[in-house]
Amino acid sequence: MKIAFQMDPIQSVDINADSSFRIAEEAQARGHELFYYSPDKLAYEEGEITARGHWMTVQRVEGDHVALGPETVVLLKDVDVVWLRQDPPFDMHYITSTHLLDRLMPDTLVVNDPFWVRNYPEKLLVLDFPDLTPPTTIARDLDTIKAFKEKHGDVILKPLYGNGGAGVFRLDAGDRNLTSLHELFTGFSREPLIVQKFLPDVSNGDKRVILVDGEPVGAINRVPAKGETRSNMHVGGRPEKIGLSERDLEICAAIGPLLREKGQVFVGIDVIGDYLTEINVTSPTGIQELERFDGINVAGKIWDAIEAKRA
Repeated sequence: MKIAFQMDPIQSVDINADSSFRIAEEAQARGHELFYYSPDKLAYEEGEITARGHWMTVQRVEGDHVALGPETVVLLKDVDVVWLRQDPPFDMHYITSTHLLDRLMPDTLVVNDPFWVRNYPEKLLVLDFPDLTPPTTIARDLDTIKAFKEKHGDVILKPLYGNGGAGVFRLDAGDRNLTSLHELFTGFSREPLIVQKFLPDVSNGDKRVILVDGEPVGAINRVPAKGETRSNMHVGGRPEKIGLSERDLEICAAIGPLLREKGQVFVGIDVIGDYLTEINVTSPTGIQELERFDGINVAGKIWDAIEAKRA
């Protein structure tokens, strides 16, 4: 098959951690042809969805992991699979790209399905499962957020469409910074904020469970660095080997059918203690860490699912 990757600069990825690189590596090993383009090179041109980019090959060599061919324009209807793998923020640029990629379906398979990526961003899909999630409020109104904090005391405040742990604050019962943080966020963004009851179990780790076509394949535990609340690996969280608990399997059984129905092939959910906190569909990570810990070829399972869909 011909496989296109819409992603942030592949030249600068960490080949030992980046999930997109691992997916591309597995595709190449299976004989598929790889095409790379950056999100700003996606276009609608007189009825056609095009991408200006490079055919490429990859190899697991530090500093020499990708070889790009000459720049060329490809009609994306002529490729078999397009991977939507750019990182958030989930802004209007991101949303517009999902509208354009929508126009390729179903003849070209876009992973994950862009219609549902647009309608189910990370921190909103969990709202469909209130029995699985901690107490949550989404609001821009300061009085609403204050009322939630007064009720629950110790809370986490973060931007609704952020990623990688950026802009995440813990406000305990004695904290007096809520109004200032609200002024800060609303001063540069029109987006609402999300506030959740703080879960003390985060000190034991924030579990990333990976699902392929709605089925759990394994998990890694991300432990916050000393003095940190955030466990994201972008900000120093330490990955650890961990198994799937009965509660993890219960959560996956509840959400898996919906993910499969909506074409979300590669998903990473976040679980703290007994609670589901996020369902990551835009550009989830964790493949390489899970493969190293458990010896599972997660990328292979992803391609098994995609090849079955194309067949």
